Amino acid sequence: MVAAAFTDSALTDPSRQLRLLIDSVHDHALYLLDPDGIICSWNPGAQRIKGFAAEEVVGTHFGRFYLAKDRDAGEPQRLLQLAARDGHHASEGWRLRKDGSSFRASIVIEPVVEQGQLLGFVKITRDITESWQAQRLLRDAQRALRQTQQFETVGRLSRGLSHEFNNLLTTIGNAIDLVSLRVGQDPRAQELLASAQAATDRGALLTRQLLAFSSGQTLVRDRVDINALIGGQLDALQRSCPPGIGLDTSMTLDLPPLCLDRAQLETALANLVANAAEATPPGGRVRVATALERRLDPDADGHVERAYVTLRVHDEGRGMAPEIAERASEPFFTTKDIGKGSGLGLSQVFGFTTQSGGFVDVATTPGVGTTVSLLLPAIEDSTHDR
Repeated sequence: MVAAAFTDSALTDPSRQLRLLIDSVHDHALYLLDPDGIICSWNPGAQRIKGFAAEEVVGTHFGRFYLAKDRDAGEPQRLLQLAARDGHHASEGWRLRKDGSSFRASIVIEPVVEQGQLLGFVKITRDITESWQAQRLLRDAQRALRQTQQFETVGRLSRGLSHEFNNLLTTIGNAIDLVSLRVGQDPRAQELLASAQAATDRGALLTRQLLAFSSGQTLVRDRVDINALIGGQLDALQRSCPPGIGLDTSMTLDLPPLCLDRAQLETALANLVANAAEATPPGGRVRVATALERRLDPDADGHVERAYVTLRVHDEGRGMAPEIAERASEPFFTTKDIGKGSGLGLSQVFGFTTQSGGFVDVATTPGVGTTVSLLLPAIEDSTHDR
């Protein structure tokens, strides 16, 4: 009988009804503000979400829950003004907990008005961090899917075009060879033939880059010592740099061998050094380095590490803005003037590295420079097993 009497009293007393209602809500912060934004009440849901007990916040300004930049911009006062003007305000934003961590909040502010006088505000806050993150992940996945589908379409087109183009270049190259046997020592004819052969070689390089991007090439895998390969290319790489641009190397000794296409690795290195040299101002230097790293295998199931030989090419240029870095590997994307770049250099690098079982890291800082790292799977045996 005592319990029944208590229940009847609790449910018929309006003030107790309101208190029970507010105190029973644990997934929303419900509290009152005075007209200036001073906290007047604090429910258990507010303590659970924000971490403050009632005695820590009652009598203080609700702007304490906002990020410093939002407080400095007057965001708390602006929201109260909007709620008072419009009779309601709802929005999302980042808020602070007692421990200094931030969470994504969905907020509603309702003005409390009696006989035309503003008495204060009801503030309702809900933590939507998990749903917000899920929406972001879904959006990123959809964007990645669209990009993958676009790349697959361009890749199929690139494979078809490159094979047809390669057949045409073979015919042109054979014709140039035959003509060169018949023109004798005519200097002008020899000059024209040399230009035609150079254009044919350039076309052949573009064809290989297209195939590398589209993963349509057949890699001729061989056992490669990357330090020896770089050493054999150093003179040619230095010649490819403009006057005044130096080339430094830093090789880690006793690296395990790689199993990949030697010619494609040479082309990738030449592309990276050419890009780095072009980005480096006069008097600057391009650095080529090798190292051994253990990284998580992105293609393995579970937490599996393996050894990667890392080839890094660093320039001292202006770096890339984030929006440019995101598109650096796209086929045909280039910041160079028309006729000065095909936009296939980094596409070849990404395509070859991916087809070889590795991956590419690009680290760039505007005003400092860019480092492109190729992580190529090492041949792991008892000698090099770390």
